[in-house]
Amino acid sequence: MKIERLDKYIWKIPKEGDMKVDAIIFTDAESVNDPQFREAMKQLMNVATLPGIVKYALAMPDIHWGYGFPIGGVAAFDVKEGIISPGGVGFDINCGVRLMKTDLTYEDVKDRMRSLVEAIYEFVPAGVGSTGDIVLGKKGLRKVLVEGAEWAVKSGYGLEEDLERIEDGGKIHPADPSYVSEEAFERGSDELGTLGAGNHFVEVQMVQEIYDEELAEFFGLEIGTITVMIHSGSRGFGHQVATDYIRLMRDNLKEHNKNLPDKQLINAPFEHPLGQAYYSAMNCAANYAFANREILGHLVRKAFWKVFGRDTRVDLIYDVAHNIAKVEEYEVDGKRRKLVVHRKGATRSLGPGSEKVPSIYREVGQPVIIPGDMGTASYLLVGTKKAEEKTFGSTAHGAGRVLGRSAALKKLDYREVLDELAEKNIVVMSKSKKTLVEEAPEVYKDVDRVVQIVHEIGISRKVARMIPLGVVKG
Repeated sequence: MKIERLDKYIWKIPKEGDMKVDAIIFTDAESVNDPQFREAMKQLMNVATLPGIVKYALAMPDIHWGYGFPIGGVAAFDVKEGIISPGGVGFDINCGVRLMKTDLTYEDVKDRMRSLVEAIYEFVPAGVGSTGDIVLGKKGLRKVLVEGAEWAVKSGYGLEEDLERIEDGGKIHPADPSYVSEEAFERGSDELGTLGAGNHFVEVQMVQEIYDEELAEFFGLEIGTITVMIHSGSRGFGHQVATDYIRLMRDNLKEHNKNLPDKQLINAPFEHPLGQAYYSAMNCAANYAFANREILGHLVRKAFWKVFGRDTRVDLIYDVAHNIAKVEEYEVDGKRRKLVVHRKGATRSLGPGSEKVPSIYREVGQPVIIPGDMGTASYLLVGTKKAEEKTFGSTAHGAGRVLGRSAALKKLDYREVLDELAEKNIVVMSKSKKTLVEEAPEVYKDVDRVVQIVHEIGISRKVARMIPLGVVKG
C-alpha cells in the first residue's frame, strides 16, 4: 500500500488496480503508522473501485474498520452513473447526536448529579432490546416513517421550535413505507423513545472551554453551562432495513455485483428500482431515528424538570445524522453535479450561507457535534465552506474505536473502568456491566486529537469543549 503525504494531516493512496479514484485520508502520522489503520485503508481502497464514484474516496481522522465501508468514510457517487450501498450507510441508519443546553450552571447541579442521572435512567429506556411506552400499530408507525421528528412534536414529545434545529427539519423525503418489510415494522413497533445499547448514551456535560467567544455567545454557551448530549439512532428498525436490502441486492443484482472486491460492498445502481427502493426505505429509517431522538430529548427534559423544577430550560441546539446517504450538489471538475453522498460515521459540515443550513444558523454555518464517550470530552463546532469544497461538506463524527468490543472485554476490568470514572467525578448508570467495559474511554482514539485535526484542516471550526458529569448507558 503506497501512502503519500500531501500535508501535515492529509495523505493520499494513489489509484491502482481497479480503483477509479484516489483515496484521501485526513489524519496524523501516528494513525498512518498504526497497523490497525491498514485494514480500514484497504476498505477505503475498495470503496474507490465502486461504479460512479467521483473525485476521491475520503477518510476522516476517526476512521476504523467497518462493514464494507470503513467507519469515518465518505464517498460521493454520480446520481446517473453511480450506486447506493447499505454498507456505505451502516446498519444503524441515521445514528446521530443531539446537543441540548440548559439554563443551569455547574454550581446548580454539582450536588444533585446523582439524582439527575437517576432521573434520566428512570425516564429513558435503555439497553439491548429495550422497549418504551410508545407502542404503535402499522398505521401509526407509517406516519412516523414519513413525518419523522414532526410526528413526535405533534404527538406531544417535544417542542415546535425543536424542528428548525434538526438536520433537514427532522424529516427526509422520499420516504415511502411500502418499501419497508413487515419484519422491520415489527421490530420498530415498540422501540421509539429508547436509547439502545453499545455506544449510545445520554450524557450530562459542562462547558469547560470556549474557542470562539462570539460563536459561543451566539449559541448561548459560556464556561460552566450545563449541556446534554444524546447519541442514538433507528434501533432495530434501521438494522432490519439494512439487512433486508443487503439480501435483496445480493439475490437480485448478482451480475451487477459479481466483481466486488468485498461482498460487504453490495450495492444497487442509484437509479435502478432496487436502488430507489432502498433509498426510500433508508429515509424511512432516518425519519424513525429523528423521531426517536426527539422523544429521547423530551424524556430528558422531564428528568431535569423532576430534579430542578418545571421552569428549567432545556433547549435544543442541534441534531445531526452521521450514518446516511443524501442527494446533494457539489462542484466536480468545475461543474455542479448531483451526487449520492454516503457518510458512514461522518457528519455533514456545511458553511455559512448554505441553503441546507436552517435559517437560524445560516449566518454562522451548520452546527457540528463530535462526541467523546463517558470519560472523554465532546465538542460543538460549525461547518465551513472549505468542507463543501474539499470533503463534500463532511467532517468527523466521533473519536473512532481503536479496540474492538471483544478485545475490550479481554483487556479491561469492569471495576477498574468504574473506578477510573469515579476518579473523574463522573456519575454513571448502565443497564449492562458488559457495555461499560466495551465502551470504556481506553477503547477510543483521543477525541481532542481528532477534533484538532479537522479544525486545523479547516473542515469544521471549534466552538466549545464539554466534559462529562453524568452518563446513562444501555
